[in-house]
Amino acid sequence: MLGWAVTFLIVALIAAVLGFGGVAGVAVEAAKIIFFVAIVLFLISAIFGVVRGRRSVL
Repeated sequence: MLGWAVTFLIVALIAAVLGFGGVAGVAVEAAKIIFFVAIVLFLISAIFGVVRGRRSVL
């Protein structure tokens, strides 16, 4: 998911250099949303991992 955020960020940078302001703005917003969704999913996963802990094999 972070790969998508980086992809949209690169698209935004290229669009900004070429002068496509609207496309760059949309790509930056998409990158921000995807980045924050990835962070939230990571935090939820980390919390569940800590709460569950490691199970004993015995």
